[in-house]
Amino acid sequence: MAPVTVGVDIGTTSVKALAVDAAGTVVATARVPHRIFTPAADMLEHDARRAWHVGPRRAYSAVTVNLSAPVAGVTVASMVPSLTAVDRRGIPVIPGLLYGDVRGRPVGDRVPAETPAFSGAMPDAEGFLRWAVGEAPGAAGYWPCQAVATHALTGVPAVDSAMVASLGGLHAWGAWNTTLLDEVGVGSDQLPVVVPMCEPGGCVPGSDTVFTGGTIDALCDQVVAGATEPGDVLAIFGATLVIWVVTDRWVEVPDLISVPHTVPGRFLMGGPSNAGALFVDWARRLLRGVPLPGPSGRAAPEVRAGDPGRIPVWLPYLRGERTPFNNPMLRASVHGLDITQGPEAIGRAAYEASGFVIRRMLERAGVPGRRVVASGGGTKVEAWMAGVADATGLPVDAVAVPEGAAYGAAFFARMGAGLETSLDDAGRWARVGRRIEPDPAWARAADERYRRFAELGPGT
Repeated sequence: MAPVTVGVDIGTTSVKALAVDAAGTVVATARVPHRIFTPAADMLEHDARRAWHVGPRRAYSAVTVNLSAPVAGVTVASMVPSLTAVDRRGIPVIPGLLYGDVRGRPVGDRVPAETPAFSGAMPDAEGFLRWAVGEAPGAAGYWPCQAVATHALTGVPAVDSAMVASLGGLHAWGAWNTTLLDEVGVGSDQLPVVVPMCEPGGCVPGSDTVFTGGTIDALCDQVVAGATEPGDVLAIFGATLVIWVVTDRWVEVPDLISVPHTVPGRFLMGGPSNAGALFVDWARRLLRGVPLPGPSGRAAPEVRAGDPGRIPVWLPYLRGERTPFNNPMLRASVHGLDITQGPEAIGRAAYEASGFVIRRMLERAGVPGRRVVASGGGTKVEAWMAGVADATGLPVDAVAVPEGAAYGAAFFARMGAGLETSLDDAGRWARVGRRIEPDPAWARAADERYRRFAELGPGT
C-alpha cells in the first residue's frame, strides 16, 4: 500500500496525532489530553514529563497501531518558546515553561543577547534557559518541547532550523551561541540536535520511518491552510490566537512580527495574541451550567443569540497581551454590562473580542482584509466563528482539517521521507470545510462595539 506520514502536535491542552496519505486524506487520528498549569497570572507551564514525553508516545502509538499502510515519516510540531531540563534518559525533571511565562523575562539590568534580524525571535527563550539551569544545574539536557517529544519517539532530541530561528540570541547563523552558553554554564552537547527544516534526522528505531527535526506548530498550520492571497488572514484558534496577515510586499510595522511566507512573493505580518481559547474557554467557564452555543458543524440560528445591540465589550487580557502590546501586566475587563443582558450576551462578547483583535491587527498592518482563514480547535465552535465574522466584517473560511499543526507536520514528514520535493505542494492539501458569512445586523452593531474596544484598549 502507499505509505502514510504522521504529524504530532503538542498543544497547550492536548497532543494531537494524524496519519495522512498522499492526497491529504486523514486516515487515522489520536488525541491525548493534558493539563495546563497557571500558578500565577504571568506563569504558564506543563507537567513536561506527561505532556511532552508520555503524551506524544501515546498519541503516536494510538494513531499507528491499526494502520495497514507503512509509515514513511513522522514530524513533531509544538509552540515556541518552551523549555525544560531532562535527565540522561531524556525525561523532564522540572516543569516545562511555555510562551510568555514571567520566568523568561530578563532580571535586573540584564538584556537578552543580540538576536539576528528576525522579528519572529522569542526573547524569553534565553530567560527560560537561565531559569532551567538554576532549577536543575548540571542536567543532562535543556530541551524545548519539540526536542523532548522527538527524543521520546526516536531517541534523538532533534529540532529543525525553523524552530531554532525563534530562539533569539541562543542560536544564530547556523550555530549555538557558545559565548552566551558559557556565561549561563551550558554546553552545546546539552542542547538539541539541529536538523535543516524538512530534512531527515534519522529513522525511528526498529523501523524505516524517517523523522525530521521538531518544528513550529504555526508554521505547519500555515503551509496547509491555503491563506496565500494578499488580504487573507490566517487565524489559528488554539489556546493562543495566532494571526498572520498575508501581503505581497515586505513591510515592517512597529509591534507586529514580519516573516516570509512559504509561498514565493508573499509575506506575513501579525503574531500571537492571548485572545484565544485560554481566554474564551475561561469566559465560557464563568457561565458553567448555562446553555451556550457549542460545536454544531454547521451554521445554525442559535449561533447568534439575543439582541445584536445589547452586547458588552471584553478586553481579553487575562494574562497580559502579546502582539501588539507585549505587556504581561494588562488585565481583562468587561464594559457595558446592564441588567437586560444575559449569559448569551457575555459569551458572545468573548467571541467578538477575538474578532476585534484580528481586526486591530489588520488595521495596523495596513492591508485591506479579504477573508479570515480559520484553523485550530476553536473552529469547531460555530458561535465563535460567527462572532469573528461579524466583528471583522469578513467571511470566515474554516479549514476542513482543524488540527492544522498536526496536518502540516504530516506534510513536513513527507518532505523528510523524500515523498515530496517542494513545500509549495502542501497547498494541494488546503481545503475549506465551510464558510461563515457576516450577518449584516450583527456586523453593524459590532462596528460600534469595535470603536469602543479600540477606545478602551492600551495605547489610547
